[in-house]
Amino acid sequence: MAVKPTTETDVLIVGAGPTGLLLAGDLAASGVGVTVLEKRSAESNLTRAFGVHARTLELLDARGLAEELIATGRPLTELRLFDRFGIDFGSLPTRFPFVLITPQYNVERLLLDRAEKAGATVLRGAEVTGLRQDAEGVTLETRDGRSHRAAYAVATDGVHSTVRDLLGIPFPGESVVDSVALADVRLEREPAQAITAAANQAGFVFIAPFGDGWFRIIAWDREERYPDGTTPSAEQLTALSRAVLGEDYGLHEVRWSSTFHSDERQAPNYRSGRVFLAGDAAHCHSPAGGLGMNTGMQDAANLSWKLAAALRGRATDALLDTYQTERHPVGRTVLRTSGALIRLALAESAPTRALRGALTALGGHLDPVTERGARLVSGIGISYPAPRDAHPQVGKRVPDLRLTALSKPVEGAPAAPERLYEALRAGKFVLVSNDELAAAEPWTDRMVCAAPADPHGKLRDTVLLIRPDGYVAWAAVDPGQGELRTALTDWLGAPA
Repeated sequence: MAVKPTTETDVLIVGAGPTGLLLAGDLAASGVGVTVLEKRSAESNLTRAFGVHARTLELLDARGLAEELIATGRPLTELRLFDRFGIDFGSLPTRFPFVLITPQYNVERLLLDRAEKAGATVLRGAEVTGLRQDAEGVTLETRDGRSHRAAYAVATDGVHSTVRDLLGIPFPGESVVDSVALADVRLEREPAQAITAAANQAGFVFIAPFGDGWFRIIAWDREERYPDGTTPSAEQLTALSRAVLGEDYGLHEVRWSSTFHSDERQAPNYRSGRVFLAGDAAHCHSPAGGLGMNTGMQDAANLSWKLAAALRGRATDALLDTYQTERHPVGRTVLRTSGALIRLALAESAPTRALRGALTALGGHLDPVTERGARLVSGIGISYPAPRDAHPQVGKRVPDLRLTALSKPVEGAPAAPERLYEALRAGKFVLVSNDELAAAEPWTDRMVCAAPADPHGKLRDTVLLIRPDGYVAWAAVDPGQGELRTALTDWLGAPA
C-alpha cells in the first residue's frame, strides 16, 4: 500500500536561489500551488553573482520589482572585463541600458518576499534524497523522512544538482579554470570604479562592493594552485592585487575566503518526464560576464507560464517541450560566450595574449563586435525559434512598447497600462492592435488588450500576441477575425 505523501501541491521546486524563487513567485501569482524545498536551513549571505543584466531587469520590471532592486545597487553602462576592454551597454534599446551591480542576496530577498506573499511555501532544511515519477506526477523524498507529491517538479538546486543525478541526466563538460580564490574583504581605499578587474602575466583580479563596507574579491594566480576549499590569506590576496592591479587598496581584513574551480557543463536534456532542470542544474560556466544568475532567472521566466498553462488544461505537453527547444540553445550560447571571455582574460598562449593586447589598445571599441556582444551578454539579443512561415517578429523579444487603450475596448478586458512591461505584470498574454478586437472577447480573462500609443508607427497594421515572458507568440498584418481566433485558441486554449 502506497504511503500518503506528507505534502501535496501542483509544482515542487528544489532550490531557493534566484531561479527557483522567481519560478515560485510566478507560479504562485498565477494561482498554482507551489512548494520550494531548500537544503539550507537558513538564508546564505554568501554570493558569487553581482551583475543583473538588462533582460533580467526587464523581467523584474514585468513583476514590479526592477526599481526596488535598482535602489540597492549601482548601474554601470560599461562592464570592464580587463584592462581597458569592456562591453558598452549604454546604447542598448531597453529601459535599462546598463548592468546593475548588486549582490545576489538582494535579488533573492526580493524574489523570496514576492513568492511568499503570493502564497508559495518555502521549506528549509529539506534535503532531497529520493525521486519517483509516474504518469500522474512526481514524488520527492527528503532526508527528514517526509515525502512531497506534485504534478511537476523543477530542479534549481545548482551545479551539484541532486535531482539531476537522481534522474540520471549526464552533465558533460570540462573545467575551465581551477584554484580561483573567493573572499570577502575590507579595503582602506575604495576603488574608483564600481567593478575593478584586470588580468596580466601574474593572474586575474576582480573586486566588487557589497555596499556595506565589505568587498568581494575573485582572484586567480597564474603560478599558484590550491585545492578547492583552501582559505587564501589576506597576505596572498594583497600580493596578487598588487601584482595585477598595481594597488591593494589597503586590503586588511578577510571575514571569509575559499577556493573553487569553474566548469563549463550543460545537461543534454532539460526535461525528463515531469521533471525539469533550470539554472545551474542545467548549465554552468565561468563567472566571466556575469551570466549565470541571469540565465537561470530567464530559464524560470520561460518555464513558469508554460507550467501554469499546462496545469490549467490550456496547453498540451508540446508546449512544455518548447522549454528545451528554446532554452537549451541559449544555454549553449552562454557557455561559449563566458568561455571565450574567461579564456581571453586568462590567456597564456602568445596569440591569445596578443589578441587581448590588441583589443585593449583599441579600447574595446570594435562597434559591430561590441554591439552584438552587448546584446548577447545583456540578454536582449536572445530570440527563440519560429515556424518557417511565421511573421518575422515571432520569437523575438518585445521592447517596452508605449501603450494606450483601444478605441473600442474589448468587453471584459482590464484597462491597458501605459507600458508593455506594466501590462505584463498581470502574468498574462498581451494582445496589441490598432483594430477592433471583438473576436478576442472570449479570452479576456487570459490576456490584456491594448493599442500601440503611436497608431501610425511600425505596428499600425500589425497585431502582436505577446507571451507572458515578453516574446512574440504570434503576429500578423491585418489578420481576419477567424485567423485571430485560431491564434488565440492555439496559444490560450479553448475559449471560456
